[in-house]
Amino acid sequence: MTLDDFVGLWTMTRQIEDRRAGRQGTLSGQARFTPDKGGLLYSETGTLRFPGQPDLSARQSYLWQADGDAINVLFHDGRPFHRFVPKDVQCAATHDCPPDTYNVRYYFAQRPGWSVTWFVTGPRKNYEMHTGYVRIRV
Repeated sequence: MTLDDFVGLWTMTRQIEDRRAGRQGTLSGQARFTPDKGGLLYSETGTLRFPGQPDLSARQSYLWQADGDAINVLFHDGRPFHRFVPKDVQCAATHDCPPDTYNVRYYFAQRPGWSVTWFVTGPRKNYEMHTGYVRIRV
């Protein structure tokens, strides 16, 4: 896969298991990849829901840039986040944010749909997030 395979609008469904708080939640919305700054701007918007809590509006953005066979994911301010190589059905990366660690796995077996799972552990955090993406349009 290359950056071009991600361009467009996607529905996004996220399952969140927050083991530290003992609760499960969901986020549903859309993610858009648009050409920007020598790569793709990833922008997601959605509604975050946890039982017994008011719904929250959620937004996030990252910059994805090609680096040979790899994709570098940067925070919106340009700081490095993680890097992955999408040449196989599954690939992984790590982001250290001491004292917590963020491990991510990308899954491309259902192309053009795809998914990503984050495993976040450390003294401050303990959660798993699984997000599925289905293309709306290119």
